[in-house]
Amino acid sequence: MSTEAESTERYSHGHHESVLRSHTWRTVENSAAYLIPHLVPGASVLDVGCGPGTITVDIAGRVAPGDVVGVDAAGDVIEKASALGVEHGVANVAFTVGDAYALDFDDDTFDVVHAHQTLQHLARPVDALREFRRVVKPGGVVAARDVDYAGTVLFPLSEGLAEWAALYQRVHRSNGGEPDAGRRLQAWAHAAGFGKVVTTASVWAFANDTDRTWWGGMWADRVLQSAFAADAVGKGFATQADLERISQAWSEWSVNPDALMMMPHGEILARD
Repeated sequence: MSTEAESTERYSHGHHESVLRSHTWRTVENSAAYLIPHLVPGASVLDVGCGPGTITVDIAGRVAPGDVVGVDAAGDVIEKASALGVEHGVANVAFTVGDAYALDFDDDTFDVVHAHQTLQHLARPVDALREFRRVVKPGGVVAARDVDYAGTVLFPLSEGLAEWAALYQRVHRSNGGEPDAGRRLQAWAHAAGFGKVVTTASVWAFANDTDRTWWGGMWADRVLQSAFAADAVGKGFATQADLERISQAWSEWSVNPDALMMMPHGEILARD
């Protein structure tokens, strides 16, 4: 990597329990519904940035007997994903440590290459999409879904949550990523050389008591204990007192029966 942004590329959230708590909630239904028509029995699928593997294992169940491979840069998370596959008795899924820019697969290997919340954390998302294009078969599809943080709606927007939104942008970008990736996916796919790109959007909504308690509680912990917290303080973007105030704001939001969070996501299905 040659630029300063690329040299600092790092996953902003880390893999603290409060982060994995949100990742393990993800399924095809709530995080990749746009891809369901392409998850047909016998399809081969590569899931890049698979994390703890909940989406990957779900995909494997849908495309069996097709082979599914999950790739992530973090070895400890790959261990968790592998254990999940064994726990669910899914025989057609495998997990491996890998690099999104240099995948260890031949050209034209997979029917589907999928990446959920991955491109936003990469300094060179267009290069990654070119690599996905290399390993997808002719006639296959590259699918990506990413949040757009600047479009997130928080109600009520307290001072603490407004601080969180601004701080999140600074921390994420300091690690070489793009927190507003959702709006850029189509442009990135065109830049990567795809000839046909279908773009859609969907929203995560946290509005009922269960979802608010879970999501707000998770961020109340994450803002104090995850890699995000270490970066915020270590890079001089916030003080520990600032983080305590933001954490308290999330805790208060999580028990407010009128509170709502909507997180918009861009989605692409890209082909040559």
